[in-house]
Amino acid sequence: MSDSTSRPSLPDHAVTEPLETTIDPESFTPRLLALLSNALVWRESHEMRRRFGLGTNDWRVISALAMRPGQSATEASEFLGLNKAVTSKSVNTLVARELVVLVDGPRGSRPMYLTPAGAEMHDEMLPISVRGQEIILADLTEDDVEALNRLLRRMLEHTRELQMLENEAAALAQLS
Repeated sequence: MSDSTSRPSLPDHAVTEPLETTIDPESFTPRLLALLSNALVWRESHEMRRRFGLGTNDWRVISALAMRPGQSATEASEFLGLNKAVTSKSVNTLVARELVVLVDGPRGSRPMYLTPAGAEMHDEMLPISVRGQEIILADLTEDDVEALNRLLRRMLEHTRELQMLENEAAALAQLS
């Protein structure tokens, strides 16, 4: 079979050549950060699912409650930067596994707490998450780590500020 017979027929308006102006994938920092993040999350999630039957989002909720017991799902979602539906799914999984308990709080809130089994699960999962940190920091000095973390916090702040401005612009556009 020749190449011409195996090639799909393309519409006349299909662009078949690379564009002149594109992003260099080897030096585009957002892509490199995303690839690193995806690889670390995949590694962590794969290992946690294999060993505990829980994924990275479940771990994130457990970890958040270990740091801040009594958070509501909404508070945990905001703290973690996760979509509320994702957090809710993890909370339901953790409650069903009796790793998290919900209690009645003021004004209809539902504070969450780890159970003893949840605290034990936290301690068992922690080294898997810490391994991701070790991978990132392996070739950095203590000063490099401090500088990197300072830069990342500043970038996150800039991203949040930009998102707020874009949300405000979108709201104003809807009013027009």
